[in-house]
Amino acid sequence: MSELKNTKSIELIQEQTEVNEILRSVYQALQTKGYDPVSQIVGYIMSGDPTYITSYANARYQISQVERDDILEVLLKTYIREVLEKK
Repeated sequence: MSELKNTKSIELIQEQTEVNEILRSVYQALQTKGYDPVSQIVGYIMSGDPTYITSYANARYQISQVERDDILEVLLKTYIREVLEKK
């Protein structure tokens, strides 16, 4: 029960710019193949199933090079910076 009282801290392993570039590339590949990129990326993040990501343009391999928690961290940081802090 004591572990519920403490807050864990994690560090971003990969550079944010690297994650941004991979997400941009994967997004474009999904869009080019006619998929809804947001739904597909969310499906991948939630399940860890790489088949949510097309293999077109090496997108599946690229996204597999990034930890899913790193993707979430970059997305959240971007959202906070671009939406919440601009108010």
